[in-house]
Amino acid sequence: MSKSNNYPIGLFDSGVGGTSIWKEIKLLLPNESTIYLSDSKNAPYGNKNKEDIIKLSIKNTEYLIAKNCKLIVVACNTATTNAIKLLREKYDIPFIGIEPAIKPAALKTKTNTIGILATKGTLNSKLFEKTSNKINQKIIRKEIIGKGLVELIENGKLYSDEMTQLLSSYITPLMKQNVDCLVLGCTHYPYLIPQIREIVGHNIQIIDSGEAVARQTKAILEKHQLVNTSNIEATHQLFINKNKKFLEFLIQTNNQIKVIEKDF
Repeated sequence: MSKSNNYPIGLFDSGVGGTSIWKEIKLLLPNESTIYLSDSKNAPYGNKNKEDIIKLSIKNTEYLIAKNCKLIVVACNTATTNAIKLLREKYDIPFIGIEPAIKPAALKTKTNTIGILATKGTLNSKLFEKTSNKINQKIIRKEIIGKGLVELIENGKLYSDEMTQLLSSYITPLMKQNVDCLVLGCTHYPYLIPQIREIVGHNIQIIDSGEAVARQTKAILEKHQLVNTSNIEATHQLFINKNKKFLEFLIQTNNQIKVIEKDF
């Protein structure tokens, strides 16, 4: 591995949702610089076929490699489940993927019934099926395609009545099916936790992958001896190809964090 320790961590997602992962990495690894790609123009990946998801993932990866990223986080469940195997075969750089946190939910559930809210592209993928089949067969999975949720978030309608109604239509039925854990299988969905909590109260645990991905990123940096040990202050560049203002609203920019709108 010839990458410099001072080089940034790269992340990409089909939009702004992956910033939920970016925030956890930034919190755990304050010395690491980052470059984030928000491919909002093509969001959501969850509605696309596997071939298109792979093409977009390759495009994003090559953009980040051209910017000297030392490690790439595929901060998108759909891109991970459909493309990460190929990316790891094609490029000589460590990749971190995102999968719905089914295993933690299976360990925490007391009713043996878990809900999984994810995109069609994630739920229909071979990797998701493989991961799901590894958990205790006594666990009942209630899978829900969160159709329309990503689009509302990308259009800045995070706290809209439309969002509340759509979320309620997906989640309320779960409460009648003995579900006690809800897995958020899309990196956009952690931004919906306040609204979800209002719907489910405190009887259902809400589980996402953010902290686990940050810990895995730290472990892989250490394994490949890529931890930044310099005293140079970390910087963060976030590129977006649509709706820059909403990304700025989500992450609250400062002198170390710059949001740049451009096509990529």
